Amino acid sequence: MSPRSRPPATGARKRGAAPPIEVDAGRQPPLGMPAATFLRDYWQKRPLLLRNAFPGFVSPLEPEDLAGLACEEAALSRIVSHDRAGDRWQVRTGPFDEAEFPGMPRQDWTLLVQDVDKWDADVAALLAHFDFLPRWRIDDIMVSFAAPGGSVGAHVDQYDVFLLQAQGHRRWQIDAGDAPPLEFRHDVELKLLREFTPTHDWVLGPGDMLYLPPGVPHHGVAEDACLTFSVGMRAPSAAELLGDFVDTLAAEADERLRYRDPDLAPPEDPAEIDAAAMERAVEALNMLRMNDPERLGDWFGRFITLYRSAGEVMAGGPARSRIEVEWDLRNGATLARHPWSRMAWRRSATGGPARLFVNGQAADVGAADASIIANNASLDGATYATLSQAGQDRVFELLQDGHYHLLTEDDEA
Repeated sequence: MSPRSRPPATGARKRGAAPPIEVDAGRQPPLGMPAATFLRDYWQKRPLLLRNAFPGFVSPLEPEDLAGLACEEAALSRIVSHDRAGDRWQVRTGPFDEAEFPGMPRQDWTLLVQDVDKWDADVAALLAHFDFLPRWRIDDIMVSFAAPGGSVGAHVDQYDVFLLQAQGHRRWQIDAGDAPPLEFRHDVELKLLREFTPTHDWVLGPGDMLYLPPGVPHHGVAEDACLTFSVGMRAPSAAELLGDFVDTLAAEADERLRYRDPDLAPPEDPAEIDAAAMERAVEALNMLRMNDPERLGDWFGRFITLYRSAGEVMAGGPARSRIEVEWDLRNGATLARHPWSRMAWRRSATGGPARLFVNGQAADVGAADASIIANNASLDGATYATLSQAGQDRVFELLQDGHYHLLTEDDEA
């Protein structure tokens, strides 16, 4: 541990002093402090090393499981290899052949698989520990296996990330300076930093976790064979937001809204685009603005519940009748949400019904129903019974569309 990374002496923090960059979270996992304190002092402001964020943590996933997942056609996987002698980096994308893993080098490579929470229910269960954040802000849990010396190089992310050490040990170095250099190398296909001077240096073991806000340069290197779980946030860029917003405006635009010039006067130069023309162009664009908060909220809810990856939800096999489904629910069955089904909801700004958003689709439901449906990964009979008739109607529609599957006691056995 570098001198700059040592935790401060215990006791009350002096007025105006920076909050510590390292804490032992064992007594109040996973943050070691109330969520409100973390959000006030660290979220998108300051890195934080959380020792014992998950005391006694045992990984729900083994390296062999991750390698098997990387062989699946639908999984998003990469292998990053580093040639130390020439400082050369190579990236290969999956799916991979299962037969190649036994012959991999003993060091200097990393396997990364995204969206592992969609494939493994035990990994997905970790997300409950991050309920201090809006669920729709969480993108996925990426899992990486690194052979000794394995790394993806010094880089910077433009989103918040929690790096949970699951097995083995990884050395993390970060640059927490005020203005770190952010220029990229041009000789590699990865976005690696040209310069990286760490201010802090830690080795994390199982159960330790590092929080990094956007824009903090960091570099992780496996001390031994290790697994790391990266809980990443969805943080669409302004360009992404604008692009989708403009597409929505254009799709919904009334053809009668056009550039108009009823005040036109004879031009001094017929070829000139004068200031008056530009004012009219701005006026035409302003007619498309989404001033209605309901329309704006509807657009954002649809946008943020769409996955950026290829995972899709499709209707399942032969449909069961509603009578059969509800009978099963009363007799111990549950409705399990599809792992690729992403939900959120919002209240009406005008007192109307709430809007439930599911993978880019919206529907009107009561606020209580919307909260129950969006917050529960599964619905048992008792929970289903608390929904209004309209809420139950919506759940049955989602079942028909593949967003739930019926899990009976025989299936669970």
